[in-house]
Amino acid sequence: MRIVSGTARGRKLLTPEGIDIRPTTDKVKEAMFSIIQFDLQNKAVLDLFAGTGQLGLEAISRGAKSVCFVDSSKKALELVKKNIALTGFSKSARVSYGDSFSFLKSCNEKFDIIILDPPYENGMCEKAAALLPDVLRNNAIVICETRPDEKLPENIGKLKIAKEYKYSAIKLTVYREMEE
Repeated sequence: MRIVSGTARGRKLLTPEGIDIRPTTDKVKEAMFSIIQFDLQNKAVLDLFAGTGQLGLEAISRGAKSVCFVDSSKKALELVKKNIALTGFSKSARVSYGDSFSFLKSCNEKFDIIILDPPYENGMCEKAAALLPDVLRNNAIVICETRPDEKLPENIGKLKIAKEYKYSAIKLTVYREMEE
């Protein structure tokens, strides 16, 4: 697992032991960041269900101003903290331990880009989507990584599904504000 592009390009990240955390493959990560590459500069990003933190760290490497990493696993967040230290992005990163849904309910911040990569097949993207409108800035983007057959809502507040991309066993769903 590594940072694919940007200021920390090629930097290797620590990987989890066991199967509790499922890191996004480099192919899917490259595709995800190709989709939002022109939208990242100086943006506030939320990496919900952070896992290893690789997606949020990729965002910082490619120009995001800040990333808030949220996960309910202490083991995952220890890995996120170590990967933040490895990349030298501690000034741009904030780590929040706790349930992602509780975080969204109590969050007073707004984000430009939200990355959702929860455990598969639990309907967690759909549950999180219902709570996102209060934390979205104008012209925000939401990206959900799921299995291809997982059904997601058509809208998240003012955002609509702009496009879906399929990569064998993975689907990326991108939400954006769409002109009427």
